[in-house]
Amino acid sequence: SSVSSVCIALYTERASFIMRNIHTSSQKLHSSLCEFIFVQVSDVYRFPYGIRTVSVANDQGLLINGQPFYFHGFGKHEDNDIRGRGLDLPSLVKDFSLLEWMGANSIRTTHYPYSEDFMNMCDRLGIVVINEAPAVGLQGHNMVRETLVRHMQVLTELIGRDKNHPSVVMWSIANEPDSESPAAAPYFKHVAAHARSLDPSRPITFATFKSPDKDVVAPFVDVLMINRYHAWYTNTGQIDIIEPTIERDLISWYRRFRKPIMISEYGADAVAGLHADPPYAFTEEFQSEYISKYFSTFDKLRSVRVFIGEQVWTFSDFMTAQGVTRVYGNKKGLFTRQRQPKMAAYRLKERYERISNSTRRYPTALADMAWAAMLPINAGSTDVRRPACRTFARAP
Repeated sequence: SSVSSVCIALYTERASFIMRNIHTSSQKLHSSLCEFIFVQVSDVYRFPYGIRTVSVANDQGLLINGQPFYFHGFGKHEDNDIRGRGLDLPSLVKDFSLLEWMGANSIRTTHYPYSEDFMNMCDRLGIVVINEAPAVGLQGHNMVRETLVRHMQVLTELIGRDKNHPSVVMWSIANEPDSESPAAAPYFKHVAAHARSLDPSRPITFATFKSPDKDVVAPFVDVLMINRYHAWYTNTGQIDIIEPTIERDLISWYRRFRKPIMISEYGADAVAGLHADPPYAFTEEFQSEYISKYFSTFDKLRSVRVFIGEQVWTFSDFMTAQGVTRVYGNKKGLFTRQRQPKMAAYRLKERYERISNSTRRYPTALADMAWAAMLPINAGSTDVRRPACRTFARAP
């Protein structure tokens, strides 16, 4: 027999009883002798994913899909002058438009997990991500068990959320900790091991501002990120010291640890509209000349593949706490807080476009990357597995 409608009884989550009439199209009735089971798709979640490999070889640097990759991009903050700190979708779209205009290929999520919308945009537009845990400026006296437990927890949350984003190629476990403290070695040994246990398919890194002869954290990571502000916080204005100083600095790091290395922060503040000839600290001319002093050293070391990238600090100006060292916020942005370019933006745009055109080590267009596909996931499923071939092979 068949029916055209049926009354069903349900209990809600609060155990309240409801009844509803469900109209059918002459469906067969289920019985103990004749089982008729019907399947209706109630929801489909399509999960974009990509397939690619990441590897580190001490003599070739970082490889994506077997090809050397050179980072050229930014650190930034999720910040704008209307919403303040946090996610703002129109600003997000604008920022990615500016990243494309600049010819940038990478971002470090300084210094916390960014929004899922941001991560999805990176996947879609082919921006490579160094994903950073919210561990900034950790001092030796804070490297205790309670902090370690919390640090490992936030890494678990970060990697659990973002491990399926193909744009993510490295996990940064901290930014500028006191990596010369005796407490740092056992502390970060546990942190790095925990990160690897959660995701052995990606390299581990951290950003340091310390010296190579005293750093005790570098042995536990695969890639070294160095933050340097020569001629800004020290020897302010003496930009001629930058080239020889940064070259000696980076070579010292590599000779000591023999690991791929990149500059993850460098930059100087500039107040938009402030000009001087000759260039003077805080003017647009000074910021433009300042960053360009790093370029020749970067180019010299880039020919040796162990130097794998440069990321300027920072993408745009952002608000900070009031203080005598800040002029209405941090002004190291190459764009203002309203996303208008300063002189240095044009200088860096020229460089990034030249790097992209000369090396083509890793294309920025999603169509070229071909790392997106659509994978249907059953509604309610929480186990979205990473493709088996997306592995991190540590080269000998």
